[in-house]
Amino acid sequence: MKPYQINIAMTVMLLAGLDGRLALAQVEKPAFQERPNVLLILTDDQRYDALSCMGHPYLKTPHIDGLANEGLLFKNHFCTTSLCSPSRASILSGLYAHSHGVSNNFTEYPKGMVSFPMRLQDSGYKTAYVGKWHMGEKNDMPRPGFDYFVTHKGQGKYFDTEFNFNGNNRRIVRGYYTTVVTDMAMDWIKSHKSNDPWAMMIGHKAPHSFYLPEEKYQHVFDSAEIQYPKSAFDLDDKPAWFKKRLDTWHGIYGPLFNWRKNFPDESPEGVKDFARMVRAYWGTLLSVDDSVGRLRKFLEDRGELDNTLVIFTSDNGLLEGEHGMVDKRTGHEPSIRIPLVVRYPALTKQGKVIPQMTATIDFAPTILDICGAKPLEEVHGHSWKRLAQGDASGWRTSFYYEYNYEHQFPYTPNVRALRTDRWKYIQYPHGDGSPDRHKAELYDLNVDPDENRNLINDGDRQQVVKELQAELDRLIAVHGDGKPDEMPIDQGIQSGLPEQSIR
Repeated sequence: MKPYQINIAMTVMLLAGLDGRLALAQVEKPAFQERPNVLLILTDDQRYDALSCMGHPYLKTPHIDGLANEGLLFKNHFCTTSLCSPSRASILSGLYAHSHGVSNNFTEYPKGMVSFPMRLQDSGYKTAYVGKWHMGEKNDMPRPGFDYFVTHKGQGKYFDTEFNFNGNNRRIVRGYYTTVVTDMAMDWIKSHKSNDPWAMMIGHKAPHSFYLPEEKYQHVFDSAEIQYPKSAFDLDDKPAWFKKRLDTWHGIYGPLFNWRKNFPDESPEGVKDFARMVRAYWGTLLSVDDSVGRLRKFLEDRGELDNTLVIFTSDNGLLEGEHGMVDKRTGHEPSIRIPLVVRYPALTKQGKVIPQMTATIDFAPTILDICGAKPLEEVHGHSWKRLAQGDASGWRTSFYYEYNYEHQFPYTPNVRALRTDRWKYIQYPHGDGSPDRHKAELYDLNVDPDENRNLINDGDRQQVVKELQAELDRLIAVHGDGKPDEMPIDQGIQSGLPEQSIR
């Protein structure tokens, strides 16, 4: 080979190598394959035990169970405020309600407050939200952080809801809500043509009141035997407002989200209306499980399932007769404990149970951590990515819960609660913020997981009470605490109905 031919050959090799490095650099920019898509499925008012993988005796959810069997089942996941809008804002921001400012169901997510979808956008993700947003009752316009946004005003309807598509096309979409939003989500994902990863949030209406299952699921649970829970009547050792609440919208003798037309009803026959309500609640979740199955198959057919962080969760729980209550807001387990199932093979190749306590404030830091995006500053939550990978060192052993009295729904006082692996301590601060520790509750969850026996006045437990009070005070000092709303000191409960439908 002549010298000039050698030089030409070397030049070609160098250029080829350079081209290869340039091509590699383009792939590594960071690469789509290295950043997962995100599919966050959010139900509304779903209790922690309303899944068959969490032990429900009647409700079968095979598609959600399938995600748990291949991924992560969080046994002790909680909301930090059991109310739709505050909890949704905590999911987006990683903050307690007193910090993000959404303390009721009528407040918008604050302008200028950064959310995890905004951070994902900044890092190159295409983002979308479809379904119930529920921060700002009358606002169905797009919110920051989303390239595509479809929602509606207020609660929406189980059938034929009017949606606003990206702020410029408002129309009624015929069909069952759960099916409709699932179709919308898949349509948007199909329209996503770029190499950028995507993040989709689906906000279901189910199983929020007023419960209306699809026709095919309306009679699935007719044979299920349902009674008021035992704790509905053991109220003598509980704060006085428990009994005052029995005949209201939030009590078992009240209207039961319109399943009882003549109320209050304390007769033995009244349980039949209660049973019909509970069966309808379960029925709406069968459609949600169908939706999860459709989404899974859709992603699998597209070859995107294993590169998608799939999260199934809810905003808050729901009381189904426990302590004589329906609805949420209180610090008791059915109100604050919610489902969390995650599938992403990069976190775990086989099913794993996570026993540690996680919370809604952990979603934002976790998702950004897994996706390699810039973290949010000064959040209250923590990334559970390391829990999924087997590192539980230094993880929380307690967390505190907050709820502030609402004048529109005056059936629950201000609540501050501490939850540990073993203990639950609940107190009800006055409107001036001073703790009302004479009307508190204490439960040993190891022996009393249903919170039937209040130990607050047990002489053998007073040292435990002091330690839990001190830990609650410590966490409030660490995270801050908004001033409780003014309310009647004795929690004077109105017996009439609120002007607006129950939330």
